[in-house]
Amino acid sequence: MIQGLTQRRVVAAGVSFNVCEGGEGPAVLLLHGYPQTHLMWRHLAPALAREFTVIAPDLKGYGDSDAPAPDPSSSRYSKRALAADLVALMRALNHERFLVVGHDRGARIGYRMAFDHAERVRKLATFDIVPTGAMWEGANRAFALNAFHWGFLAQPGGMPEKLIGADPDFWVESLCRRWARDFKALADALPEYKRCFRRPEVIAASCADYRAGAALDDAHDRADLDAGRTIDCPVLVVWAATFAGQGKPDPLQTWRRYASDVRGFQVECGHFIPEEAPGTVEGPLLDFLRR
Repeated sequence: MIQGLTQRRVVAAGVSFNVCEGGEGPAVLLLHGYPQTHLMWRHLAPALAREFTVIAPDLKGYGDSDAPAPDPSSSRYSKRALAADLVALMRALNHERFLVVGHDRGARIGYRMAFDHAERVRKLATFDIVPTGAMWEGANRAFALNAFHWGFLAQPGGMPEKLIGADPDFWVESLCRRWARDFKALADALPEYKRCFRRPEVIAASCADYRAGAALDDAHDRADLDAGRTIDCPVLVVWAATFAGQGKPDPLQTWRRYASDVRGFQVECGHFIPEEAPGTVEGPLLDFLRR
């Protein structure tokens, strides 16, 4: 449980979501990353709930939410499909328009939502990503080493599922140690991340998430760029000093190809910004959401 929030099941788009919610005011949808759950927002959510209605679900395929079996094309776990599922979830909770804050995979769902459901998303804040199309476009040696999991998890034929399933605890902890600058900041939540990742259906769904990222998500991003479409709502971009795209152009420069109103800053921490540096980002995030 996140302090001050209540937990319940909410069914939307045929999926039973595990949801934490609380607070009063404009709705803010918090979307977690890989390999985590809604618990990654445990530091920021209580502060946000003092001024906003906070909704922090486990994504479809993650945590304690339903994890439907992937289809052959992984379209069920494309960011377009996951965004549509979450729009349905927010509608089920009586929120037609809302703010979105996402980290990692959740941020990818967030910006796809801002593209596909512009009338729903008032503002978007992303933590430690550039769009998927830009990641693949700029893939190089640093990408292969720092973001090796993008290619590994996208492999077909059940190979990553079998290898991860042999020792899911090792997989989750090794990634968290690799990506965090302050691993101790994750210690209180790590047992929960491991517990959820022991579910074979979560491993399968998360691999489908990355397979979609290597094909459908990339194609959707490229189609938007080719058509000259951009995200119209205000976008806050926050990235870590250890950002996997380091050595590439300034993340803000990349984001300005995809969105018309962008601002942001770097944080001196590892990949897990909301857990490693919540005190650093709380004020700027609140200022952005309030305006």
